[in-house]
Amino acid sequence: MKLILTCEHGGNKIPKPYQLYFKNQDLVLNSHRGYDLGALDVFNYLKPLSNYSKYSDNSRLLIELNRSLHHKKLFSEFSKTLSKDDKKQLISNYYLEFRNNVEASIKKYIYSNNKVLHLSVHSFTPILNNQVRHCDIGLLFDSRNIAEKKFSKNLKSEILKQDKTLNVRFNYPYLGKADGFTMYLRKQFPENYLGIEIELNQKFSIKNKINKNLKDVLLIAIKNVSS
Repeated sequence: MKLILTCEHGGNKIPKPYQLYFKNQDLVLNSHRGYDLGALDVFNYLKPLSNYSKYSDNSRLLIELNRSLHHKKLFSEFSKTLSKDDKKQLISNYYLEFRNNVEASIKKYIYSNNKVLHLSVHSFTPILNNQVRHCDIGLLFDSRNIAEKKFSKNLKSEILKQDKTLNVRFNYPYLGKADGFTMYLRKQFPENYLGIEIELNQKFSIKNKINKNLKDVLLIAIKNVSS
């Protein structure tokens, strides 16, 4: 099995041509809306396990890499006012550049008779709309997919072997079959592809770094399950 590792929301950078649209928006760019705090740190920690990896450190508020092109939130309130030509450039230079490279890598491995495990690293804010999210690690998958369901159960078991105090939940705080990159890829590769999103609670993030114990737990668990 080949391991593909991605991080769609690793940073909050805004390329120079678009900075005018985000003037005086540092507060929102540095919040959970701007990027997934700690996700890139975990991505880099897990990277030695992967056969292929790719991340983006541009803000999701510029263009949302984890949404379909038709999704109403592909562009945020800051970037939706861009011209059609500018939006086409964003799609070409950032969105498609990221997604097409990942898809090509998966295709290469599957066409060489390999199975592919795709882990997409994310994080979530502990409180949303005044509601506390009671979860430490979320594993998102398509519950209709037997292989993804089995892998997620095994990964949860391995995580709890390392640290039984962690609250690991399936398809929380989001559904794994909702619009997203893994959902798109399942349609492209109906066989030999497993797409799992790992969601980490941002309460473990300090200065954009995730607690080392949690990173070690994930590293060991993923290594044990995918070997």
